[in-house]
Amino acid sequence: MRVTLWGTRGSLTTPKSPARIEERIRDVLYGFLKSGGKQFEDVEPYLSTLTPCQFGGFGGETLCVEVTSNQERLIIDSGSGIRRLGYQLMKDECSRGRGELHLFYTHFHWDHLAGLPFFVPLFVPGNRIHVYAVQPELPDVFRTVFQKPYFPLTLEQVDAKLEFHILKPRQPFKLADFTITPYQLDHPDPCWGYRIEADGKVFSHCVDNEMKRVTREDLGNDLPLYQGINLAVMDAQYTLLEAMEKVNWGHASASVALDIAMREGIEQVLFVHHDPAATDRKIALADEEARGYYDKALQMATNSKIRLHPVKWSFAGDGTCVDL
Repeated sequence: MRVTLWGTRGSLTTPKSPARIEERIRDVLYGFLKSGGKQFEDVEPYLSTLTPCQFGGFGGETLCVEVTSNQERLIIDSGSGIRRLGYQLMKDECSRGRGELHLFYTHFHWDHLAGLPFFVPLFVPGNRIHVYAVQPELPDVFRTVFQKPYFPLTLEQVDAKLEFHILKPRQPFKLADFTITPYQLDHPDPCWGYRIEADGKVFSHCVDNEMKRVTREDLGNDLPLYQGINLAVMDAQYTLLEAMEKVNWGHASASVALDIAMREGIEQVLFVHHDPAATDRKIALADEEARGYYDKALQMATNSKIRLHPVKWSFAGDGTCVDL
């Protein structure tokens, strides 16, 4: 199973300004010269030493995740990142009107819908696109997006054939070799994460999640979203202090997510839904804060003989891809 993040920003797309790009280029060039670089052969070795904060950054597209197995592909949410995914898909069957796609929604806030009208496979006759959500208003949401004055085309003018499917909460759903189960997240509007199993691996998508329910007892029937997981994509929009200041905003800090991941034995976590006001440097500082918290938690657990599991984790950016 392969998981590709086409968008990792939360709330609003955040392109870099020309001035910020110029500043980044200037910093990289000065750093190259200070490192002793003098010729073309020195460039790649130097760039390989830079962090995302120093070089490419974390990206600015809003949430869209692609999951592929040996037999099928599914897409979670249609944030602005789905636009680039659409161009990629147009290189195969979608461009000839024989594509069949499966699009799953966690919820319908604008940052998770922003790329939908610009998803090119929707406008190719012959394509068949299945759309899934727990929320029964799913078809009405599409009609709202595709109507004037918000968009020049109505839903009836979309060329691909759309089929809507309403999922049952916490009930497994089979799609080719995928088994997909929706579990409820902690968000002001109803929001559902997905446990996705295929090829002997388990991926958990739990974004737009404040994680107010932390204990196993509080999580109750939604606990399986965090158990037996090889890879989880989790919400870390805020630092720990910001999360305490923004209760009921529907987002979390990496520290809270790591508490659950260490307790439940999640093997790897990618943190996303970066705040639109957060610079690459601020995201890097949140990473440092979480690293300190994680190291202390493991050390305290060892001293107290409490069982916590080591977790491989990182703050992810647009384009991050993991093979399981």
